[in-house]
Parts: sequence; structure tokens; C-alpha cells
Amino acid sequence: MQRKFTREIKIGNVAIGGNNPIAIQSMCNFPTEDTEKNVEQILALEKAGCEIIRLTVPTLEAAKSFGEIKKRVHIPCVADIHFDYKMAIAAMENGADKIRINPGNIGGKEKLAEVVKVAKERNIPIRVGVNSGSLEKDLVAKYNGVTAEGLVESALDKVRMIEDEGYENIVISIKSSNVPMCVEAYERISEVSDYPLHVGITEAGTIYAGNIKSAVGLGILLHEGIGDTIRVSLTGDPLEEIKSAKAILRSLGIRKEGIEVISCPTCGRTKIDLIGLANQVEEMVKDYPLNIKVAVMGCAVNGPGEAKEADIGIAGGINEGLLIKKGEIVKKLPQSELLGALKAELDNWK
Repeated sequence: MQRKFTREIKIGNVAIGGNNPIAIQSMCNFPTEDTEKNVEQILALEKAGCEIIRLTVPTLEAAKSFGEIKKRVHIPCVADIHFDYKMAIAAMENGADKIRINPGNIGGKEKLAEVVKVAKERNIPIRVGVNSGSLEKDLVAKYNGVTAEGLVESALDKVRMIEDEGYENIVISIKSSNVPMCVEAYERISEVSDYPLHVGITEAGTIYAGNIKSAVGLGILLHEGIGDTIRVSLTGDPLEEIKSAKAILRSLGIRKEGIEVISCPTCGRTKIDLIGLANQVEEMVKDYPLNIKVAVMGCAVNGPGEAKEADIGIAGGINEGLLIKKGEIVKKLPQSELLGALKAELDNWK
């Protein structure tokens, strides 16, 4: 796949667009005023692979806490602003690496100009965020409902408002919970704009439903080369968003780092607790900095052949198991020793 060209933008120490890797983003779910909880959460997200974090800034107290949080974490911090231009300015004064606003509801042209003035002085990117749930009534009427065309027109209108203030350090996001509409909107805007795109399916739902919708929508866009930063929006622990984003990127071959675990579906030939074993392996390998594929197979008859694309794997048989490398059996051992044998191999992997 070939990435759509977008201009390069710097968010703190992370560059997006151009030839830079797609950055993984998430959002804190504690009140920003609670400095300690947010710092703890962001540090955990960093460890999991989060590269950009967003926090809401609805009050001056939140803006001050934002500044304290930023001092204690290591990834760029984005301030999410709704309606109040003063909060956008306060967030930037407290070190925001990027702000997310809707220029249409920030308080009018004069107040938007004040926000852009501060952003320009500090060279802080502005993410223009448009959401299907808040599409302007005139555009809903024009297109007979909420449509991809309306979303794109709304986004481009907001971009022009910032451009009219002489500023082009911009990132765009167009989000909808409707997967086909969201995909179409991003496809359309990628044809007419070279600003970096933050992609995601908004309000995707629970960890189960949200992962499916996000994998479908983001998978299509990323395969088409669209997207410079991504967020998997889930109703759950933000750590799950990072795990899912990494899995989506890895499954498309966009990112290689980390072990990929493949496992067969169970069937009547399975002579081992494959579900339990696969989950144990997935948990065990998550901290290994290896770019390899590990297979967990439930059948000693077909397992070696089915695992031939993996670098290393294990397969269960009747009262015994197999250690496999590149589809070749290298050792037979008791089922109870499979996990330990795999770990030993990974510990000494070269």
C-alpha cells in the first residue's frame, strides 16, 4: 500500500505526515484536574505504546493541571477544547503541544483570531475536529441529512477559517460512528487536502463492538494509505485502545515491532486447552521486543504445517506437545512443558 502524501506537522517531539510513521493516540478518561491519576494513566499508556495523548481542558484549573501533567510525562499532550476560546489559550500557555477545536463554536471570528494568534506565536498545531453528531443544520438541510459530503464541506469551512488568519499548522479529523460514512468522508477529504489526517471511528462502542467497527473502518482507510495518526475509540480502559491500534497496524504490515501471535480455531481434533494456552502465550509475549510471529496450534497432526509461516510455535497432541520452528518439529515434550519451552526459546532468540 502507498501512503497518501500529507504535509509534515510537528506535535511536540512527534512528527506526523510526510514519511513519518502513523502515530498511535489515546485520551485520558480522568478529570484533568486530577493530576496524579492522569500522570499515572499516561505513563502506563506510554509503556503500552501510546505516542500522543489528549486531555480535556474545560476549566482554568484543568489548564493548570494540564501544565503539571505535561512536565511529568514523555509524550506530546493535546488539549481538547469545547466552546471556550479562553481555555484554548490557557492550555497553550500551559504547554499544550496541540489543541483540538471546532472553529465554528469557539465564540466567533474575533475569538478564533485570538486563539490562532497564540498558536502562531508558539507554533502549536490546531486540530480541526468535525463530528457527524454536531454537523451544522444548514449542511444537514443541504444534503438531506448527515452525509460524508456535508462532513467534508464542514471540515474545509473550518480549515479556511484558520487559514484566513494566516495559519496553516493544521491537522484534520472527521469522525462518525457510521463506518461507511466515516470512511467515505476521509476518502473525499484526502483527495482535496494535504493536511495530515487523524483517523478514527468515534463513539465506536464497547471493547467488543468498538474493536470490530474500528478494525473495519481503520483497516479500510489505512490500507488505502489514509491516516497519519489514529485512535481506536473504545468505551473502556484506554490501554485497550493502544493494544487494538497496534494490532490493526501490525495486521496490515504497517508496523512490525512486537510479537504477532497466530492461533488456530478450535475443532474436534484439539487435544489441549488451546483457548487457555493461546491467551497465556499472548500475555507472555507482550513485553518481548522481537519482530517475529509465534503460532499456537491445537493439533499435532496439522499444526506444524499450518504454523510454517511462523518463526516459532507450539502445538498440542494427546498427552504431549510439539515445539516447532518454521514448520519443522524440533522437539516433543509433555503438554505441561509447552509454555516454558516457548519462553526459553524467546528468552534466547537471536
